[in-house]
Parts: sequence; structure tokens; C-alpha cells
Amino acid sequence: MSPRIALISATPAAIGPAVDALATEFPRAQPWNILDDRLLADVGHSGRTSALDDRMRRLIDYAVTGGADGVLLTCSLYGEIAKQTDAPVPVLAPDEAAFDEALASGHAKVLMVASLASALSDSTARFEQAAYDKGIDVEVGRVHAPDKLVETCRGHAAGWDLVLLAQYSLSPAADELSAALGLPVVSGPRSAAVRLKAVIEG
Repeated sequence: MSPRIALISATPAAIGPAVDALATEFPRAQPWNILDDRLLADVGHSGRTSALDDRMRRLIDYAVTGGADGVLLTCSLYGEIAKQTDAPVPVLAPDEAAFDEALASGHAKVLMVASLASALSDSTARFEQAAYDKGIDVEVGRVHAPDKLVETCRGHAAGWDLVLLAQYSLSPAADELSAALGLPVVSGPRSAAVRLKAVIEG
């Protein structure tokens, strides 16, 4: 029987990349998309609230009681909720596996790329914290690329060792970006799919 992976998304833009990554890296998996397209919009200017966090927890519970063998949150803003759950199945934060992959690569100069300024700031802070927690020294650069991703990154890539994409919506461009820059590119969906396969299939 195919493992059912619940993908809990706060924007439709994250669904395609997450499904495609499962198809490539964990083809036995059966994706189950759960979308609350107000989870991001309702954050507004005041940030995440306890009510919004509870809403995400209820979605995780819904996925687990619905038979999910694993859960992947695709919105980085809610990633820490994954660490607070005691669900009986793996629950992954969107970029947990990507951060681990980047930090395990041995590269000391990592360039974070995002199309949204808020995502860039949030992901950079969390990646730096992850590096600190693991005792790894890493220099993190930032590129805000609201459009013309490859061209923008090409102008900022000199001197960096690895590119880390901050958003699922950017992951379809990972291979093109890697070829253009001559650098490894780590994306959340692919790393998460690899992690889920390893955890669920042993």
C-alpha cells in the first residue's frame, strides 16, 4: 500500500513543487493536499498568533486521523509547529531537511534566495539559528529576487559555495539556477521528500 503523505499548504503555489518532489524522490508516496489559503493572509502585520498556530495544529490532527503516514508543512512561517507536535507519524517542517542538507554539505558560504522579503528574512534567521544549534560556522548571504530569478542571482553569486532556496515556489527553477551559477542548489521540497522516504521506508 502506498504511503499517504499529507501536504499542508498555506498557498496554492507550494502545492505543485511539493507534489513534483514526491513524484521524483518518493514515487511510492501518495500525496494528499490540504490547503488553507488564509493561513498566510491572516498573519497580516501582527504576525502569527496562538489562534493561527492552533489552526495549523488542527490541520495536522486532521491529516493524522485521516490516515496520513507522514505530514509535510509547506509554509515556512509555520515550520516550528512541526516540532511541537506529538503526532504518531513523521511531521516535517518545510525546510528542516533542506537546512540539514545545506549544513551537512561542508560549504561555509551559503546564499539564501527568496522572492519575498519576509520569507528571506525569516528563512535566514532560522537557518542561522539551525547552524548555531549544530555548532556549525556558516556565512549566510541574502538575495531578494522578486523577478528574473536566474539573472538576479547571477549578479550576486560570486564567492558563494551553495544556494539555498527559501520558498517552495522557487524550487522548479533549482536545476536551471544550479546550471547557470555552477553551484549546488538546495530546495525544500526535494530535501523533504528524500527525508520522508528515508524515515517512512527505513
